Amino acid sequence: MTRRAVVTAGTGGIGLETAVGLARTGLAVTVVGRDAERGARALDRIGAVATEAAPMFVAADLSSLDDVRSLADRLAAEGPLTLLVNNIGGMFAEHGRTVDGIEKSFVLNHLSSYLLTELLLESLSAAESSRIVNISSGAVRAAKAVFDAAEPPGRYYGFHWYGRGKLANLAYTWELAERLGDTGIAVFAADPGGAATDMTDGTMRSPRIVSPALRLVWPVVDRVFRRSTSRPASSAARSPIFAATDASLAGRTGLLIGPESRPVTPLRSSTDPRTIGDVRRLSRTLAPL
Repeated sequence: MTRRAVVTAGTGGIGLETAVGLARTGLAVTVVGRDAERGARALDRIGAVATEAAPMFVAADLSSLDDVRSLADRLAAEGPLTLLVNNIGGMFAEHGRTVDGIEKSFVLNHLSSYLLTELLLESLSAAESSRIVNISSGAVRAAKAVFDAAEPPGRYYGFHWYGRGKLANLAYTWELAERLGDTGIAVFAADPGGAATDMTDGTMRSPRIVSPALRLVWPVVDRVFRRSTSRPASSAARSPIFAATDASLAGRTGLLIGPESRPVTPLRSSTDPRTIGDVRRLSRTLAPL
């Protein structure tokens, strides 16, 4: 049976490098993205190393929950799914909302991945020994662990709100791992660390993404950001590839794989029962199944 993998936001950056690595292991990879031209270029790269079935591209705008539902229907119709890598994410200098009226960084960094995962659980359970990998970020340390609503109290600062969306997804990862338990579906989070991508070379160069206190020392903050995101995306992809494929993780679940491709201790706030419960309730309210 063909072992199928799906990588969201897989047409560039860490997502593309992850897809390339997965194709080398024999997985039939489908990448999801918004742009057909980027998708075609991604298929050329992935196809050059694929050892089994040819890769596929599916166009979808994951900031739209209706698009997420349509994507899930299409992917489910193709049969059992061995691996789902939720790589979609985004950081924005300006506040904005999606077509669903929900703050867009919360949607892209958590809610769309939550919804897609829940809708594909049946396909994942139909495969023999499947995995879910949620891409996390060190930015969770800068986030407010308050999830009464999609938007936290206070003013908008892109880096902190990006981290908050990733924190919500990290909390969801632990809840999902416990819920799935002995179903044969393993759930991991992977923190790839910083890398040179469109986001880190673009949005992260703006002081508007951080709080006023950090803007006062922006030259220092900017140097830290630049240094921490100087690695190539291919290096950062090692962590999610390890989480997705490494045999040493067989029979294990609910782990955070750090940038050095080994399990690390997750941020305490992500494992707090109250945070997990609040994220669960908010996710079910905003993206009902």
